[in-house]
Amino acid sequence: MRLTHALPLPVISLVVVGSALAGCGSTHAPAPPAAVTTTAPAPAESNPAGDIPDNQAYVTYRSGAGGFSLKVPEGWSRTDAANGDVTFTDKLNRIAMHTATAAAPATVQSVNADVVPELRGQVPGFAAGKTTTVARPAGNAVLLTYRGNAPVNPVTGKAVRDSFERYAFFHAGHQTVLTLSGPVGADDVDPWRTVTDSLRWQ
Repeated sequence: MRLTHALPLPVISLVVVGSALAGCGSTHAPAPPAAVTTTAPAPAESNPAGDIPDNQAYVTYRSGAGGFSLKVPEGWSRTDAANGDVTFTDKLNRIAMHTATAAAPATVQSVNADVVPELRGQVPGFAAGKTTTVARPAGNAVLLTYRGNAPVNPVTGKAVRDSFERYAFFHAGHQTVLTLSGPVGADDVDPWRTVTDSLRWQ
């Protein structure tokens, strides 16, 4: 019976000695019991920067000069430019609207020939994606996808890499361009579809 009760004592003393030796930098100390290790990997980011929440509410914006209405995320900041351009922003995301007279609708060829070189000279780190024609309730639009660097953050000194979707719509002698942007990797497919599907001519 004494052997049975004495067995735990060497085990306990080995653990204590092993811990002490580990503190002294000994290379012969036994590894601590598995139960002692409590550090776990940090969970993956569930909402990457720029993700628009699934429960985001939308409100209707009506353009006086552009002759259209559009749903935009509720609570975003609005900026009106002197030339009539309107921009909605929230943190890292942006919706820009530009309307101008046009003799004919844009085509994939005209966007590649005229717009892509212009953006290449304006957007830092510009990288063209695809130019396609897409169907929306308001009519067909020429969609240009591309990437570029957002302005440098004055606090962090870093520039976020953005993904852009540029839609060119045509109606009654006017071209309305919607450019939606957010950080690369953000899952904004559904919000951007909500915005572009909501376009209505007045």
